[in-house]
Amino acid sequence: MNGLNQAQVARLRAMLEGQQAALQRQLAEDDAQAADLGPAQDVEASPADNACLRTLNELVSEASEHKAAQLRTVRHALGKFAAGTYGACEHCGEQIGISRLDARPEARLCIACQTAMEKARR
Repeated sequence: MNGLNQAQVARLRAMLEGQQAALQRQLAEDDAQAADLGPAQDVEASPADNACLRTLNELVSEASEHKAAQLRTVRHALGKFAAGTYGACEHCGEQIGISRLDARPEARLCIACQTAMEKARR
């Protein structure tokens, strides 16, 4: 698979599967926490308490959205194993270096393309 040996492929897949499981667990915990916080419109609570509860709800929601996006990225990477394209840059098609994949197994771009994309954003 794009220059990766079987041991590297197995290790990277295991890392991604571990990330996927952890993110799914965290999202379930976030859902439980959001349910525990309840709605921010309690009639008997003070306005300050309601504001605090609204802020907490927003923070939990924002964190959940971030984790859901991470989960989509991890699932995309895992799907690339089945397609036989894992380890290939989605922009140029060149191999993504093993050191980059070790650091970010969900990486979609090689270092050169990622750097170019980041420079273009500035």
